[in-house]
Amino acid sequence: MGLLSNKIDPKDVKAGDHIYSWRDAYIYAHHGIYVGDGMVIHFTRGEGQEIGTGSNVLDRLLFSSSPTRDSDNPCPKCGHQTRAGVISSCLDCFLSGGYLYVFEYGVSPPYFLAKARGGTCTLASSDPAEDVLRRASFLLENGFGGYNIFKNNCEDFAIYCKTGLLVFTSLSVGRSGQAASYLAAASAVVSTPLRYMTTSFSGLALVGYGMYCASRLVSDIGVRRDVSKVPVERLIATPVLDEPEKTTETAKAD
Repeated sequence: MGLLSNKIDPKDVKAGDHIYSWRDAYIYAHHGIYVGDGMVIHFTRGEGQEIGTGSNVLDRLLFSSSPTRDSDNPCPKCGHQTRAGVISSCLDCFLSGGYLYVFEYGVSPPYFLAKARGGTCTLASSDPAEDVLRRASFLLENGFGGYNIFKNNCEDFAIYCKTGLLVFTSLSVGRSGQAASYLAAASAVVSTPLRYMTTSFSGLALVGYGMYCASRLVSDIGVRRDVSKVPVERLIATPVLDEPEKTTETAKAD
């Protein structure tokens, strides 16, 4: 692994790793937790369902993350799974013909910014593998709320399993680096007042890229303040995933 790619050989993946595979010509990556014995626990939106972006066409084009086996020819290891939510699939079905990549934790800010594509690493530290596997197994049995592309997606699920961190700001995106990068790119193009400081193409590009990097960094789960460590059992005991705005300081006072 390195600046150019997080790609690894499947034989090198370890139980507790946060893994992902690119979909649809590298437009979007599907994320999950490798649990050993060739199996992955991951969070899917289900096949052909009108949830996520609100557009059935866009959902099918970009964000379908269910295994793609024919129902008449189910996988001999994990079967045919089309339900939405947290599921367990074999590594081959999870990859759906793509390559395997490992998400990195505890990276430095310069390294994070050098990885210009979101959804590949975070400044946040990972918990021990046994905690990661316990969370993933618990959520496999109990669910992870409703799937939402921007606030509660497959990357959010994997990051929660690795860190136990939840975001409590209702107006913000979730923990997902790739969702944050898409919004950061849009913001850099249309919303920054700094674009009026220069009229040259190179100047506009530099200002836009600077805003893009800054937006990505402040949205990262490892630096933002609107997060709290939440025991996985509490996700079932109370509707934590749908709570209103709540900062770290407020959460600590509970």
